[in-house]
Amino acid sequence: MTTPAAAPVVVGVDDSPVSRSAVRLAAREAASRRRPLRVVHVFDWGADPTAPAGELRDAAERMLGEAMTIAVQTAPEVEVSCAIIEGQPVTALLRESNAAALIVIGDGNLATRSAISADATAVQIAARAGCGALIAREASPPAGPILVGFDDSASSRGALDFAFDSAQRYGRQVTVVQVVEAEKAAGDAVPGAAITDGAGDQLANALVSWQQAHPTVSVEQRIRTGDPGDVLIEESRAAELVAVGARGEQPWRGALGAVSQSVLYHSPAPVIIVRHADDLSPLD
Repeated sequence: MTTPAAAPVVVGVDDSPVSRSAVRLAAREAASRRRPLRVVHVFDWGADPTAPAGELRDAAERMLGEAMTIAVQTAPEVEVSCAIIEGQPVTALLRESNAAALIVIGDGNLATRSAISADATAVQIAARAGCGALIAREASPPAGPILVGFDDSASSRGALDFAFDSAQRYGRQVTVVQVVEAEKAAGDAVPGAAITDGAGDQLANALVSWQQAHPTVSVEQRIRTGDPGDVLIEESRAAELVAVGARGEQPWRGALGAVSQSVLYHSPAPVIIVRHADDLSPLD
């Protein structure tokens, strides 16, 4: 599937506070990439068949009106359109993602849930979207670095593309974290320090081409030991945005890797699940 050349940034909205945060993030991304913004609200007749149709549409129009006001205030230069879509939210948003450069939605308060369903809208969109998916949190993050986890997989290289490009546009630092799993670092054959030193050298070499392509971007490289998901969640507490690939070396499309899923569920910062970094190149 080829993303249309003039594909918009799409944001799905409802009446939750996190939805307003999603609109701000989406408008900012649209402005940065010089792309239009499409604001959509999906409502399901079947969810409450007794509700008067007029009330449902009036509520939807109020949500869209509020979202568009936020978008214009955030990025007045961006072309904004809106749509009310009848249907099941996940299905409709996935359909929107097939013609989008990026889809943005609120997280549905994932981080505060004691048990997270794989059927949650944010999880389904992150796992199955046809483009990159940016998952917003209710609290706006402080200005900080763009964090990216790197494991030398094709998926993580796509996340690096996004992170460096975004850092250049927003004037941010990139923090690249490579995690050496604790079992390997504790192996008897090679001292742990030697393993992490070797990983640091490999990471530095791997980043040369990105640094050459983005010479104005400041980069901090970190080698950590432990569980990759836990490490990235800890590092994300100081990040403005976390960029991860949809999956590491897993061969199937549509499923999140374990690390990406853990970060999506528990990072306090917004998370971008990168699939096709080229989709977000600026329009001329």
